[in-house]
Amino acid sequence: MRIMLVEDNKIFREAFKEQLLARCPSAIVKEAANGEEVSQGFDGSSPQVIFMDFHLHGENGIHLTKMIKGLFPNVRIAMLTSYDLPEYRQAAIRAGADRYFVKDSISWDEVEEFIECHSA
Repeated sequence: MRIMLVEDNKIFREAFKEQLLARCPSAIVKEAANGEEVSQGFDGSSPQVIFMDFHLHGENGIHLTKMIKGLFPNVRIAMLTSYDLPEYRQAAIRAGADRYFVKDSISWDEVEEFIECHSA
């Protein structure tokens, strides 16, 4: 499983990556802190799943989601945010996000189901 984690908060990004790898040890997880690093992550073998921060410094996660879904419609994208607001959920869905996770109440069973990681 090829996963990209787009998150500008380094502490959250590292903790999230650690949990992803604990749940799915065979995953390859690329990290990006901004839009420029996202485009570098699509070299050769693009990710199958992206966890996208809603608010990024200098770039909007909604804009990046629209762009990625336009170019790679089969990539599954889960929006990550600190805000459980209906307008954010609607914006994420309109952008093409497949899931919406609120950072402080993430269900790791749901994350594991979303990435379709079946550990042996």
